[in-house]
Amino acid sequence: MPLRVWLWLLSLSILWGGSFFFARIAVSELQPLTVVFIRVGLAALALNLLLRAMGNAAFRVAAPWRDYAVMGLLNNVLPFSLIFWGQTQIPSGLAAILNATTPLFTLIVAHLATTDERLTGVKLAALGTGLLGVAVLVGPDLLVAGSSVWAELACVAAAISYAVAGVFGRRFRAMSVSAAQAAAGQLTASAALILPIMLLVDQPWTMPSLPSLGVLSALAGLALLSTALAYVLYFRILAAAGATNLLLVTLMIPPISIMLGAAFLDERLSPRQFGGMALIGLALLVMDGRLKLARAAAK
Repeated sequence: MPLRVWLWLLSLSILWGGSFFFARIAVSELQPLTVVFIRVGLAALALNLLLRAMGNAAFRVAAPWRDYAVMGLLNNVLPFSLIFWGQTQIPSGLAAILNATTPLFTLIVAHLATTDERLTGVKLAALGTGLLGVAVLVGPDLLVAGSSVWAELACVAAAISYAVAGVFGRRFRAMSVSAAQAAAGQLTASAALILPIMLLVDQPWTMPSLPSLGVLSALAGLALLSTALAYVLYFRILAAAGATNLLLVTLMIPPISIMLGAAFLDERLSPRQFGGMALIGLALLVMDGRLKLARAAAK
């Protein structure tokens, strides 16, 4: 890839790695569903304003709103809610590691739901290695009373939701919808879906005090940087380098999230959790195909 694409990739990994950092700060004072609504609502507003400035119609009656709603539910509302709730109990770095299993679950979903992405021997090896990494991360906590196992499983469920969304989102290729319109559409639908649930469950008007400046800054970073700007970079990398190269960002997010958590939130991960991350990282490398290419080039 050209240097500029590598810089985009690094920037995207920082933005998405930072989302776990921002979310950990936000849920320290706000309920998870409130954070989800603010994230998708602000991001939707920013992208719709961007589309308007570019001369595109942000809202069209003929837009595929039903598909936007399904994509928003699977790609934003469910995973964001699960991850943010999980982060009330586990470190941001651990949440990022568990989220990195998304491409592995995508292998299963794509095999079951499509005819052109079947499981192969290499993919099965990657899947087995990755699931072993999840077992190392979550497994021992199943035997410990009062552990954070439910928070960890929530992050795994979020990764599964992302995987289903990735396969469902393939239908947008056949529609006359630009990448920016698809991103704005699903975020707008997400805000509409989560708003009544958030008002019913969180009842934000009952908060004893307004959020602190630090939390407000984290919310702005989460919505504008880690969501709106990240989507723009995501689609730019996808167009310039393809989905396989874009997969590299999955490997880069957990270390960035771990470093931010250690530097600013005083979070620490155990050796077992680093071992689980190593197994998941190895699985992603096997799935990506670069190890096979490197071995072939060395012969």
